[in-house]
Amino acid sequence: MSSSTSTISLYSHPRVIKSHSPHSLRSRFLSGSGVLLFSPAAVSVVLVGSGRKCGVRFRGLVVRVAASSMADGRGSRRAASGRRVVYRESQAEPAPSPFKQHKLPVMLRNGNTNFCLQLTVLWKLVEKLLIPKPERTASMENKSPPQGMNWSFAVGTNLLPGLKAKIDRESKQKLNEFAKELRTFRSVDMSGRNFGDEGLFFLSESLGYNQTVEEVSFAANGITAEGIKAFDGVLQSNIVLKTLDLSGNPIGDEGIKCLCDILADNASILKLQLNSTDLGDEGAKAIAELLKKNSSLRVLELNNNMIDYSGFTGLAGALIENNTIRNLHLNGNYGGALGANALAKGLEGNKSLRELHLHGNSIGDEGIRALMSGLSMHKGKTTLLDISNNSISARGAFYVAEYVKKSKSLLWLNLYMNDIGDEGAEKIAEALKQNRSITTIDLGGNNIHAKGVTDIAQVLKDNSVITTLELSYNPIGPDGAKALSEVLKFNGNVNTLKLGWCQIGAKGAEFIADTLKYNTTISVLDLRANGLKDEGAACLARSLKVVNEALTSLDLGFNEIRDDGAFAIAQALKANEDVAVTSLNLANNFLTKFGQSALTDARDHVYEMSEKEINVFF
Repeated sequence: MSSSTSTISLYSHPRVIKSHSPHSLRSRFLSGSGVLLFSPAAVSVVLVGSGRKCGVRFRGLVVRVAASSMADGRGSRRAASGRRVVYRESQAEPAPSPFKQHKLPVMLRNGNTNFCLQLTVLWKLVEKLLIPKPERTASMENKSPPQGMNWSFAVGTNLLPGLKAKIDRESKQKLNEFAKELRTFRSVDMSGRNFGDEGLFFLSESLGYNQTVEEVSFAANGITAEGIKAFDGVLQSNIVLKTLDLSGNPIGDEGIKCLCDILADNASILKLQLNSTDLGDEGAKAIAELLKKNSSLRVLELNNNMIDYSGFTGLAGALIENNTIRNLHLNGNYGGALGANALAKGLEGNKSLRELHLHGNSIGDEGIRALMSGLSMHKGKTTLLDISNNSISARGAFYVAEYVKKSKSLLWLNLYMNDIGDEGAEKIAEALKQNRSITTIDLGGNNIHAKGVTDIAQVLKDNSVITTLELSYNPIGPDGAKALSEVLKFNGNVNTLKLGWCQIGAKGAEFIADTLKYNTTISVLDLRANGLKDEGAACLARSLKVVNEALTSLDLGFNEIRDDGAFAIAQALKANEDVAVTSLNLANNFLTKFGQSALTDARDHVYEMSEKEINVFF
């Protein structure tokens, strides 16, 4: 909705009907749906000449209201037939009063004094009622309405002109403050300020002459393709800016093309973020041309746009010629199997790429096969591969496993939210037995059961490289928890274990609790939404009483724990003066104020005894 305002008039436009004849006392004032009728016959005055008695006869004042919808249906027509009215065309002089032209001489004698005074008052009342109001002329109606009210259809913008001017001044003041930040700090975050294209043109001047700021975010500010022109000449002259974030702005392909033309001669920017910018294939092709010319860019983020197969092909061609890009983020696009196949060919000739983010591109098994082939021939050292949420089944897991066996540089592998199942988990486990580089692996949400987890657990007996294991959203159950616990009790080097939404129940919590008594590496443990209840919480509480210098963060949210479970954990915290836990999450359980008070007291007790702070979340 437009934020422009228009001015309205608060004047009304009444219809005024006046009578010019002093003897034609019958007159009407039309207003709304009714007619006020004043009858001169209702008042009669007899004047007696000099020396004779002044006789005054008062028959009363009759005021009748004739609605437009009278019962007999003829009232308004009868009234209209007997009136003669003239519309005044000018209000240079006020309408004459019929009563000012005929004075009423009244002799105040004897006992008639009070009566005459009453009569005088009645005449004044009738005179006041029958004096018509001045009619507005056409010139007055066309006159600009009085200043003082601005009207806008936008919510909250019925503002006085002075207030609007104040807001304009404050906006300019804010922009001046932003400009000062650009000239003062090395890292400036101006995301979500909604200053739009005009604000960017204002700020770009400070950015052009600034030799201080190295990171700046203009994300989510309503900047369009027109606003991108503000960077012309600015980014060429600025030689210190290293990170530019324009994410969340509706720039579109035209804006991206303009930006790429500007950045062609820029040698300082290392990281360019263009996530959620309405970027399509044409914009991706423009970026591809930029990569062929620009040798300084290291990180390129194009997440959550509309890049299809054609755009992927263009970027793949650029990877062959560009040997400086390190991280490429293409999450949430539409590459599909064909896009992955094209990208694989680009990877074969590239030597620089380290991180490849392809989450949510519907690559599928065939696309994964081509991609893994390209990565195997990649001459660079790939350290991070994100292929989560890509409809990969056990067959696709086989291709991934083959690549994992050969890779000596991969540190982080994300297969989250696919469907590799137990069969795929077994293939990944076999590959991990040979791999000695991967430290973080995410297999969450892959429909892995106890059997698949058992295969993964066996790897940890000999593999001390893996430090983070994500298995959330897999129905491993108590048996899967048992298989992991038996291995992790004395083996492995896992410090972050995530088992949220794994259906392990109180029995599974008992196995995990037993492991915590002996394990010396697990620092972060996530057991959310496993139906632990009070019984499972009590099992974990017993483990917390034992000296454990490793566990620092315990997440028990969404576990139907009540006050009894909270009391057990509170007592464990009080009993163990050497407890290492600094973060305890019990949010979204069934605790009352009594359970919460018990945990709060335990937290305070630990602080008083050891000056260690525990953050407890309800």
